[in-house]
Amino acid sequence: MHFFDRLADRIATADSVVSVGLDPDPDRLPDSVLDADLPRWQFNRRIIDATHDHAACYKPNAAFYEDADGWRVLEETIAYAHGKDVPVLLDAKRGDIGNTARQYARILDDEEGPAADAITVNPFLGRDSLEPFLQRADKGVFVLGRTSNPGGEDLQDLELASGEKLYERVVHLADLWNGNGNVGLVVGATNPDELEDIRELVPDIPFLVPGVGAQGGDAEAAVEHGLADGVGLVNSSRGIIFAGEDADTRRDDSGDAFFKAAGQSAKQLKQRLNQFR
Repeated sequence: MHFFDRLADRIATADSVVSVGLDPDPDRLPDSVLDADLPRWQFNRRIIDATHDHAACYKPNAAFYEDADGWRVLEETIAYAHGKDVPVLLDAKRGDIGNTARQYARILDDEEGPAADAITVNPFLGRDSLEPFLQRADKGVFVLGRTSNPGGEDLQDLELASGEKLYERVVHLADLWNGNGNVGLVVGATNPDELEDIRELVPDIPFLVPGVGAQGGDAEAAVEHGLADGVGLVNSSRGIIFAGEDADTRRDDSGDAFFKAAGQSAKQLKQRLNQFR
């Protein structure tokens, strides 16, 4: 079963297009998980418990797991999310060539342990750098198309000899690379006009739309233009997982208030987005 088919099923089951970013910043974890053997795993487990009814997908960012304990945490997190019937998109932004790319793509190998269902990739090195991911037809591959960070325009807005902008060329290439029907695009939510323009360029490719939440992206545009035939994801990370981050909830020994706030934030975002579906 292809990733986008599984994602469509999950969206229908949860009545949600919310992607919950699992970025367990060690400096922001509540006191209630700090004494655990693996604090990030304890944090993620409780976030998943609090939010899974409202999550279409979980999106751990690899940067928060790139140490010995972190990879254990990531495997446990993926397995636990799968136990709740929620797919996992690893935000790793991989992009390299040859043996390096093939090694990176092993994170998608189910036979090696709990594996991500999809991954984000950087297209800067061209198709051969993405081929080890693209050829896994059952896995989702989200190509960085147009990012929401201010510095993105340094390269993405450059005009090519063809007259198109660099990010527009990337969008067209992603469409060409979608031979297995497993390609999505990462398109930021902070510029709704661009989001609309990109959707017109590629009407059939699902988007992962970050920037709704802490970055203040446009929720209505994210839904209206981010979904392709009802399939797509709108991500919030800090706005959900650290929604309970105030002095009282951080010091709560049980952590119940902290994680309840995360669940409420995920539910509120789901309801907010569903107004426009």
